[in-house]
Amino acid sequence: MDILKVKNLKKIYHTEKNEFLAVDNFSFNLKKGEFVAIVGPSGCGKSTILSILCGLDNPSSGEIKYDKTLKFGYMLQGDNLFEWRTIYKNCLLGLEIQNNLENKNYVNKLLKTYGLWEFKDTHPSHLSGGMRQRVSLIRTLATKPDILFLDEPFSALDYQTRLAVSDDVYKIIKKEGKSAIMVTHDISEAISMADKVIVLSNRPSTIKHIYDINLENKTTPIENRKDKNFAYYYDLIWKDIDYHV
Repeated sequence: MDILKVKNLKKIYHTEKNEFLAVDNFSFNLKKGEFVAIVGPSGCGKSTILSILCGLDNPSSGEIKYDKTLKFGYMLQGDNLFEWRTIYKNCLLGLEIQNNLENKNYVNKLLKTYGLWEFKDTHPSHLSGGMRQRVSLIRTLATKPDILFLDEPFSALDYQTRLAVSDDVYKIIKKEGKSAIMVTHDISEAISMADKVIVLSNRPSTIKHIYDINLENKTTPIENRKDKNFAYYYDLIWKDIDYHV
């Protein structure tokens, strides 16, 4: 079932002297429980599209249709944890802003399930980069969003930690039954995590291809990289992006 429908999305930016087209004719549908990754050349407008889809920016034209009862959650590039608040208080931030602490039990469950309960009274400076990112995800999940928007969520991590955290985040998103749209510049990350990869052209950004990622034994991102079809998709997407570099 499609829970988000995007049709002919266009974004034009205006300056004092002229205007430029950033995104043109962007269309796709997101299904319930689906994980979609958006990749493309640097500066092509990936984050612009994400901001528009989650309502942080407005399109110049086009349609974005979804049930208005749906909730969105946005996970930024950095963990953006407040150092003066405990881990527990950081996780409750969204609920405090909404003046709704009824989900505290859900936060407790998430912290216990994903190995952070014993750290709930410590501060972010005591955690590794990977653990901080898990806290950031739990804070995002606390408000029970239906769709998660992930803007290069692992880019600040070193390679080894990035692999481990992408595994953690993927498992959490799938276990909690969330739909997700992730922007990334990492092709391997996109293929290993997503059900569908959207490849964008250089600016003005248009859709070059949409690939349904069919791996034989799809499990976790780290294991998915070992699938025999992984290299096939990597080669296709790399060539798509390389033509516009």
